[in-house]
Amino acid sequence: MKIICLTGGIASGKSSAARLLESLGAKIIDADKLGHRSYKKGSLAYGELIRAFGKKIIGANGEIDRKILGTIVFNDEKRLKNLTDIVWPSIRFLAEKEIEEIKKNDREAIVVLEAAVLIEAGWETIGTETWVIEVNPEVAVRRIVLRNQISESEARSRIDSQLTNQERAAKADVIITNNGSTERFFQEIEKCWLSSAR
Repeated sequence: MKIICLTGGIASGKSSAARLLESLGAKIIDADKLGHRSYKKGSLAYGELIRAFGKKIIGANGEIDRKILGTIVFNDEKRLKNLTDIVWPSIRFLAEKEIEEIKKNDREAIVVLEAAVLIEAGWETIGTETWVIEVNPEVAVRRIVLRNQISESEARSRIDSQLTNQERAAKADVIITNNGSTERFFQEIEKCWLSSAR
C-alpha cells in the first residue's frame, strides 16, 4: 500500500490535485474534513479544548463554536500553539484510522492524505512519499486577490504566514509546480501518478 502525503501553500492548487488524483483511482483523506470532526462533541479533542479554553467556546448546540475559538487564538502564538497541540494529534489519529480501514479493504490502494499544514504538523511521517505543490508567490497573490476578493497586501500577509516553498521542498520527494495553465498542471500530476502507481 502506498500513502502519498500531499501539501502546498495557499492557492497552489492542492485541492484540485486531490480531486484529479481521486479520479485516477486514489483514495483521498482530506485533513481539513478530519479537522472539523476533531471539534465535534464526543471526539478525542472536545474535552481537551474545553479544559484549555473554557466553557465560553461551547455554542448553544453544545458543539464547539470555532468562530469564538478563532477570536481567542487570533494573533496569540501561545494560544494558537495550545490549539494545534490538541487538534493536530487528533487529526493524525483520525487519518491513521482511515488508512487502516482502507488497508483492510484494499491492500493495493494508493492513499492520498491532503493537508495544508502537513509539514508544520509533522504528518509527512505517515506517508511513503511527500508531494509538494509549489506556486510562485507572485502568482499566488494574483490568484488569492481574484478568488477571495481581497487586497494584495492581505494576500501577501496570508502567504507570509505560511512555510516558504524552500521549507516545503526540503521535505518533498516530488515537487509539482503550478504557475501556468490548469492543463499543464494536470499533465504534471498525471505523470507523477503514473510513475508512482508502478
